[in-house]
Amino acid sequence: MTASPLVPGPHPRVAGLLLAAGGGRRLGGHPKALLEHHGRPLVEYAAGVLREAGCGPVHVVLGAAADVVRTRARLPGCVLVENPAWAEGMGSSLRAGLASLAGSTAEAVVVTLVDQPGIGPDAVARVLAAHHSRSDLVTAAYGGRRGHPVLIGADRWPAVIASAIGDRGARAYLRQHEGEITRVDCADIAVPDDIDTPEDLGLLG
Repeated sequence: MTASPLVPGPHPRVAGLLLAAGGGRRLGGHPKALLEHHGRPLVEYAAGVLREAGCGPVHVVLGAAADVVRTRARLPGCVLVENPAWAEGMGSSLRAGLASLAGSTAEAVVVTLVDQPGIGPDAVARVLAAHHSRSDLVTAAYGGRRGHPVLIGADRWPAVIASAIGDRGARAYLRQHEGEITRVDCADIAVPDDIDTPEDLGLLG
């Protein structure tokens, strides 16, 4: 991964949280974390994005084929969090990831998804730069629409955990607190397309 002038130095007060537990149901049951991107598992790239942007520590939530991911993927320095309830949807992974950060010194967390390879360290760094307090709520924006990365201040984690149900992740919480969100335009440096179906595999390198 090439260093970028937009990326700052380490920011140890802001953790990174990568949600990488999905089973890839619409991809024929192939876990998204294990999709190949530039010759390596996609989860490696996605975790590296958070590290290069300056997040620390980086927690990675695993679920489907977690043992295989641990064997194949190189994730040095990452805290691996296993979500046995991954099949319930993204909400369970967000809850597991935020719970794993409870009691840490992190003031905020930047949340990313494993299946968005078009979001690189520049976009994460731009969102990270908007961090000011433990009550922050920041999202990237693309054409005026909210997207990932999402930065959530630590004071908000309990409420986000309580609202993260099914496959919605933090969506319900963000909708309820729309007026408190700082939107950071990232359309010039990132593409937020998800890999959900076989037709989307062209997004991988």
